[in-house]
Amino acid sequence: MQQNSTRYLIFFQYLGSKYSGVMKAPAHQPVEGVQNHLENAVRRLKPLNEVSVSISSRTDTGVHALCNSAHLDILRKADKPPFTEKVLTEALNFFLKPEPIRITRVYCVPSDFHARYRAISRTYVYRLATGVSRHSEMPLTERDLCWALRDTELDISAMQEASTVLTGTHDFSTFRALSSDAPFKDPVKTMELVQVQLGLSFSQRHFHRDIQFWELSFKSGSFLYRQVRRMTGALVAVGQGKLSVRQIQELLDARDSLAYPQNMAAPSRGLFLTKVEYKDSDLVPYTQDRTDNRN
Repeated sequence: MQQNSTRYLIFFQYLGSKYSGVMKAPAHQPVEGVQNHLENAVRRLKPLNEVSVSISSRTDTGVHALCNSAHLDILRKADKPPFTEKVLTEALNFFLKPEPIRITRVYCVPSDFHARYRAISRTYVYRLATGVSRHSEMPLTERDLCWALRDTELDISAMQEASTVLTGTHDFSTFRALSSDAPFKDPVKTMELVQVQLGLSFSQRHFHRDIQFWELSFKSGSFLYRQVRRMTGALVAVGQGKLSVRQIQELLDARDSLAYPQNMAAPSRGLFLTKVEYKDSDLVPYTQDRTDNRN
């Protein structure tokens, strides 16, 4: 009997606190990754093919996402039509129900579509909280969702000035953590946006008016390993008076990961992947029986 395969682009969100990261964890590792749960949900649809979910944007342990993306193939018998986008969304969410993981949107895409390589930009937001003197002052609704800077006032104007140093095209070698694949990654990145602005929180009006939330936003085609957390840590250090704007420029010019001050990187819990963008033409309705003319 003939079989038919359909490729889907899925957008999904998750709270990263309980996971080893978004990528699949090895079988012997006690803490699973988000990908483990996504693939288990797809398997419960009983596809004929081996299940593999290709993630577009890697996030580490404790990092959250309001919008990550991935592609996957589902092979079914010829007498069974492909899942519609709506049915696949609802079915995956049903199987993911026990986890803080949700599918937000599904698109049928061409068989050669790749979620990682077709993405044109990614946006991260790092959330800070100031005006906190004790751990117990943070509302439970913000637990593990921001970096609480205890007994700290920030010079926001200095942080905003430093953010302009990081904007544009630069060699960000200093702002990447060393990893096994570092020698193979181009350290030159174009930061389309580095922004420091007031943040919002549901709890702010109802729990403790002295707590102020801030958001640091970063947008680029791609990022180096832990680049956002290192840039955030450096900008916070400027806000605290521990680094000057000139020193941010000197760090950038050093082009050396070892030049980055030890223990300055921001913790993972305040970091959110908020958007993965594609060309509009990649997201128009697609059916396998028509000629695909998209670039």
